[in-house]
Amino acid sequence: MAYISLVFLDVILPILILLGVGVILQKKFEFRLRPIANLVTYCFLPAAVFLNIYEADIDFELLGQLALYLVLFITAMMVVGELLARGLGLRGGERTALKNSVSLMNSGNYGLPVSHLVFSANPVGVSVQIIVLVVQNLLTFTYGLYNLRSNAKSVVELFRELLRLPIIYALAAAFILQAIDVELPSFISVPVEQLAGGFAALALLLLGMQLAQIEIRSFHRVIAWSALGRLVIGPAVALAIIFMLGIEGVIAQSLFIASAFPTSRNTATLALEYDVEPELHAQVVLYSTVLSSITVTFVIYLSMQLF
Repeated sequence: MAYISLVFLDVILPILILLGVGVILQKKFEFRLRPIANLVTYCFLPAAVFLNIYEADIDFELLGQLALYLVLFITAMMVVGELLARGLGLRGGERTALKNSVSLMNSGNYGLPVSHLVFSANPVGVSVQIIVLVVQNLLTFTYGLYNLRSNAKSVVELFRELLRLPIIYALAAAFILQAIDVELPSFISVPVEQLAGGFAALALLLLGMQLAQIEIRSFHRVIAWSALGRLVIGPAVALAIIFMLGIEGVIAQSLFIASAFPTSRNTATLALEYDVEPELHAQVVLYSTVLSSITVTFVIYLSMQLF
């Protein structure tokens, strides 16, 4: 119990404090969030992705095992979302909200800062989370968009959405430069390091600002089932796959912790953009983020005990 309290104080409480600061700032100043979100997506996040992969000591032989895990985990969570939606008899936007909330995780604004705190002494753990982040973004703009606009988005349009993600190019550049062992000159490395260093705080402040705009209304059954699927079933499925594949050490810890992150804020953003039950999607994100302070604490503790 003492160790769980320590995990909460050292990892989760700093996250909650920054989220709270974001909420307070948004309530007081009512910032326009889209420019700030663009700043994070197109500047700070690519820098953090690039630097963590570029500086990581990656065992490329493990990438195959990691890819297999991600395929199995993502497929399993899609199946879980589909089964829950069918079991509840959901239709339309409610069905979409449940399926996307179970499958899509907040690996960016929430997950990466958590990983930086947990694996501050072991960058490999952060590098694994970076890969999960990239895959989750790809999933959001393919599977997530398909659920929202299956009749309005062609394959070509979905591909164009993917090509707009700067983290794809940051990831590719980092892998290439690391593979050919190129050392960055200081006039490039210094600003990249400074941008990467500011990512975690700005991302959490932005998430808090976004949560501040969500109105709490009547509690919908989709919220409860999505929280169960994302925060409880997700880690359970991940743990089973990790044991099945024999993944160990920091890689196993990072994957297990990543499986417990709350529903992606992008589900609410996209739902608002395409007008598909935006209020329900927003409340799912809010409740998932709040409840994750408990579940993620427990998963972090459990990962340190098991691996």
